Amino acid sequence: MRKTQIPTFANKSEKFDWLIANKSLLIAEKKAENKEADAIVYTPEVASKAENSTEKTVLNEDGLEVNKIVAKLVINTTNVMDSHSDVHMKGIWKKSLSEQSQFYLCQEHSLTFAGIITDKVKAYTKSISWAQLKAPFEGTTEALMFDAEIDESRNEFMFEQYANRWVKNHSVGMRYVKIFLCINDNHYSEEYANWEKYIPEVANRADAEEQGYFWAVTEAKIIEGSAVVRGSNPWTPVQSQIDDTTEPMDDSAACTTPKPKAEPLDSTQKEETPMVETTKGTFLNPNLY
Repeated sequence: MRKTQIPTFANKSEKFDWLIANKSLLIAEKKAENKEADAIVYTPEVASKAENSTEKTVLNEDGLEVNKIVAKLVINTTNVMDSHSDVHMKGIWKKSLSEQSQFYLCQEHSLTFAGIITDKVKAYTKSISWAQLKAPFEGTTEALMFDAEIDESRNEFMFEQYANRWVKNHSVGMRYVKIFLCINDNHYSEEYANWEKYIPEVANRADAEEQGYFWAVTEAKIIEGSAVVRGSNPWTPVQSQIDDTTEPMDDSAACTTPKPKAEPLDSTQKEETPMVETTKGTFLNPNLY
């Protein structure tokens, strides 16, 4: 389906009239496409490899042999209007997480045998404060998390990218299920009611008010999570990465975050309580679109 482009208008009223006239088409297009979004940035940790390990290994950038990587990835955060004028609301992943039992971490949204990095993924949501993400917002966001075990048996190229800490960003591949047009103009009763309902939850509210409208997405289906070069939402840091290596990294290279226990993961999912530990993070603002 060819995506409809929003024309240029002389004023907001003309734009709002056009959005209302084309609302059904625009919603249908948003639901039909597989959307790819959201940037993730790494802060890695390194742990020692088990002495009796016989798993296959590669050398990372430090010259250490790596046989397995356990990564905790923030795939998506809610409550930010992105470059598509979409705002993912808290609870957006609840139905998808309750219905799906299998999740994939992929290379650049390639959900193919060649593109899958691992299917050893645990998916869940976690409440994180904006302050902890070093974002200039108040309150909290709901993060879609992937805990993933990565080895070279599935995708050797991407295993080496992770082993060398060259993977800096991630993105969620999704399909919208429920979406609402929100317009800051009381001449449009339904859309203005949506605005009044959802605008208090938009972290970058000033951006939404300047534009005068946004799309509130209240339900979406998770297609996959991917390693990508860049995404559209900068407020999504990665929690940690643990590499099983032949020797421990020195203290100067260690992350300040407590190391999560590297236990085998299954494909179940759950809601977790808000995170309280401090996580060191780096952010990338891609300024896309």
